Amino acid sequence: MPDRDAAEALARGALDWLTGSAGNDLDRTLYSGTAGVVLALLEGQRHFGDDRYGDAALRGAAFLAASVEDDEGCSLYFGLTGTAVALRSVHRLLGDEQADRAADRAADRALSLVRSRFDGRGWGDMHELLFGNAGIALGALHAGDLDLAVLAVEPYLRTADATPGGVNWGVRPTPPRSHHIAHGTLGIVYALAAVGAAAGRDDLIELALAGAADVVARDEAGPAGFLVPHSDPQHRPGLIERYSYGWCNGPAGDAQVFRLLGALTGDSAWAVRADRCWHTVTHSGLPRRVRPGFWDNNGRCCGTAGVLALACDRHVEQGEPLDFADVLVDDLRTRATADAGGVRWSNHEHRATPSALEPEAGWAMGNAGIVRELLRYARVTAGADPAYAVPWPDHPPTR
Repeated sequence: MPDRDAAEALARGALDWLTGSAGNDLDRTLYSGTAGVVLALLEGQRHFGDDRYGDAALRGAAFLAASVEDDEGCSLYFGLTGTAVALRSVHRLLGDEQADRAADRAADRALSLVRSRFDGRGWGDMHELLFGNAGIALGALHAGDLDLAVLAVEPYLRTADATPGGVNWGVRPTPPRSHHIAHGTLGIVYALAAVGAAAGRDDLIELALAGAADVVARDEAGPAGFLVPHSDPQHRPGLIERYSYGWCNGPAGDAQVFRLLGALTGDSAWAVRADRCWHTVTHSGLPRRVRPGFWDNNGRCCGTAGVLALACDRHVEQGEPLDFADVLVDDLRTRATADAGGVRWSNHEHRATPSALEPEAGWAMGNAGIVRELLRYARVTAGADPAYAVPWPDHPPTR
């Protein structure tokens, strides 16, 4: 089984790949591009005390600052709100005064542009966490702009639809209602709850609880587990599986929302539901590829790194043994490609030939997201501070 040294070695090799051969053609986004890589580099700088990573983060921040006026997207994961999160994090963490001031000014400008593009309901056709209001609210809250965060979530008060279990929302211009954190109800729930708590708005928290109740009512796993379909009616059934297990559309992400609701309400039922999510995750077969199309991703959004984040959360908060976290890290070690250029991961697409995809640098599917979780795992196994250098906007801190 892996240990702290093995996890750190993987993470350092992955950071070296990010600062070396990777990144020449990156986009700007938090999801797959420079903004997410900058945050991983900040983690590396804080963990190792290696200024190479801080210097690379400053270079990335300068690129982001220079491109603010050219970015037409506003979202957390694909636009200016994610840029602001990365720039504000550089301002907070690094000691280069001139660069810090430039990053802070650029973050202010990014958020100002986002605010100016609000159309009264949102910022386009999508109204969820990755592309829409919920993510913009959480990113604005993370970057210190509570007014923008409230502006982003208030439309949900007007657009909620009653269901037999609670409420949900239409998040895309097609009929399916998605249920999970990335594109669905629980992502909106997270934003409503977090912003409601920060703003002292009980109406937002109450609406969050009604949205969560809708998802809880859809559970199909029985009393021990928790498993809710991707969407109803099923969105793109020829491409998307009905049940997933990762952060984006499965119980690994559902549990994060339940952790937040438990912390805000003090209701122990949310901890029970998070436990049920964990039961389903750990009994699903992952990280093995138990069938074609099952668990083909190493990354933070859809794969192993996102589950590792929850495993470490549970260890810190509840004393959960690290046995399953060890399995996940060992799987990442086994699937890594390591050579003189560093360490990286190739995800798998069973419908394509060749099935091994090109390694990615970004947070969602590549090195940046994996680095964050490997470094935290190394600290957790050593009994060191489990906090990230940069908290993620939609990941509740451990208590």
